[in-house]
Amino acid sequence: MFEIWEASRDTLLMLGWSLLFTVVLGLPLGVVLFLASPRQLLESRRIYQCLSVVVNLLRSLPFIILLVLMMPITPLIAGTSLGVPGAIPPLVVGTAPFFARLVETALREVDRGIIEATQSMGATIRQIVFRALLPEALPGIIAAVTVTTIALVGYTAMAGAVGAGGLGDLAIRNGYQRFQTDVMVVTVVVLVVLVQVVQSVGDRLVAHFLASK
Repeated sequence: MFEIWEASRDTLLMLGWSLLFTVVLGLPLGVVLFLASPRQLLESRRIYQCLSVVVNLLRSLPFIILLVLMMPITPLIAGTSLGVPGAIPPLVVGTAPFFARLVETALREVDRGIIEATQSMGATIRQIVFRALLPEALPGIIAAVTVTTIALVGYTAMAGAVGAGGLGDLAIRNGYQRFQTDVMVVTVVVLVVLVQVVQSVGDRLVAHFLASK
């Protein structure tokens, strides 16, 4: 039982820190992708194409391969390639581009009339982004955070395959390699409950902000 609690704590630490850095990096990237896209405020074909190539490349890599590819780089960022700190850089690199695309999609759903009305009042790009775009797209961004969090839950489990710790590592070491079926079942149940909680909280927040519009 102690191992389950310890593994759950490690999974939550990986999830929390990697989600924080994913949002911090992915949100601005998504905004830039939107602004630089065709027929938008800072339209730039070159910037948009360059960012799109990088984002699509990172999104197309299976996460388990990304984990292996980043092993030589991760110690330079986190000081180690093992445990919770070693898992965070590949988790962020794997999910930030995915989250950025979701943010870009959420911003595209904002009524263009709101942007034009804000422009007509002489607002700067910064004011348009923070006073019009992001507030209007907030329900979509919260939904994007929810989807990204659930994807991260699966990624943290995969990270256990390369010594990152957490529930995935416990399931592999004890549940699979030592044939402890009960441990495998408990880790799966904990992961399912975690996903359900995240989805429920995300849905409630989206509904709340949609109702307050």
